[in-house]
Amino acid sequence: MTRPQTTRKKRANGMESRQRILDATVEIAGERGYEGTSIAAVSAKCGLPASSIYWHFKDKDDLIAAVIERSFESWLAAVELPGEETGTSLERATAMAVNVAKSLVDAPDFLRLGLMLALERRPTEPRGRTVFLQVRDIANQKIAEVVATLFPDLDEDAVRALTVYAVAGADGLFVHREISGDAVDLVAMFELHAQLVHDAAARMASKAEGSEAAGSGATR
Repeated sequence: MTRPQTTRKKRANGMESRQRILDATVEIAGERGYEGTSIAAVSAKCGLPASSIYWHFKDKDDLIAAVIERSFESWLAAVELPGEETGTSLERATAMAVNVAKSLVDAPDFLRLGLMLALERRPTEPRGRTVFLQVRDIANQKIAEVVATLFPDLDEDAVRALTVYAVAGADGLFVHREISGDAVDLVAMFELHAQLVHDAAARMASKAEGSEAAGSGATR
């Protein structure tokens, strides 16, 4: 086997091992939480020695952070507003909400682990928590961009308020499903949430337009 082929094979094996480790970590963390996750448990689950795990990741915290980053990348791909060919602004917002909900069903790890870490206070902040707060800022920016695109007449304060409302509502629905199990249809709940956020945005935009019209009339 030539050197380039050997290098490619080693790289492929390394990527496969990394994915196995991350997949095992997801299972362990989903069952036991952050505290119950250990390198030994991940090693037993994935069938790779601890030395292999430490070759890819510095420690447990680094491993958890990598799980959050990988899951977030899958989720972020779903946070894309469909084009105008999809229909009205409500239809576009609802379609995006459905994609987001499906991504959380398929890859919930960044939000599940991230929320657990975000609610904890430790003397030394875990890297996983830092990563989650960073990716959460990116998520907020994406949602704010969607709101501003659908309702360009809203000012920054209104966009910010709607973004907080949208993200907080999504968090609540996700937590409720985590507690209640698969009996909760997350996709249907996200559809309803999107409609409520859209209605709130439409009312705020209408109020803003009314205020501008009144102001213009007063200056004549």
